[in-house]
Amino acid sequence: MTTTNLNTEEKANARKATITNALIWTFINIVIFLVVYYAAPSLLSNAAYGIVSFAISIALAIYFIRDIRTKIGGYWSFRTALKYIFLLFFVQMVLTIGFSTVFGKWIEPSYNDTRLEQARNQAVEQAEQMSSDQDKVDEMIAQSEKWAKMFIDPDLKSFTVLLGIFAIFYFIGALIFAAIFKRNPPVFAPVEEE
Repeated sequence: MTTTNLNTEEKANARKATITNALIWTFINIVIFLVVYYAAPSLLSNAAYGIVSFAISIALAIYFIRDIRTKIGGYWSFRTALKYIFLLFFVQMVLTIGFSTVFGKWIEPSYNDTRLEQARNQAVEQAEQMSSDQDKVDEMIAQSEKWAKMFIDPDLKSFTVLLGIFAIFYFIGALIFAAIFKRNPPVFAPVEEE
């Protein structure tokens, strides 16, 4: 491919590769989540688990972005990269949040109770460290519980808000990754020596 503008067939291939990679990424996230939840549920509220999960997500994002770029010929403009990287992130995010919501509401209802209890315990601990005034502590705990409920056990409105919030962060991430992974084709064709 000599330009960064994709033709119709290349766009279809890019879209297919992006959706396929998003599905694989979601599957990996779900497997990791289920293994941790059933093997060591207390890890879900551990900061180390969050850091490791984030590192795994970054590694998977890099792998899948490079895979998509390779499948469309190895070159793409910033705009094209942004489009497909954001699509990859967004589809993966929607499916992962959707699975988490379905899991907590219908598959394993005790999951939400456990996570809300963990969030409450963390909120109490943090609020007591930040203030000795009991009214302020109670107010901080109530606010924290409200946010935890929105993230852990969302209703339809909260789910939509949650998707919007995450979409903004994923778009910012897609901007960063697009800047890193854009690759323009060489200006001059390589010269073959005789």
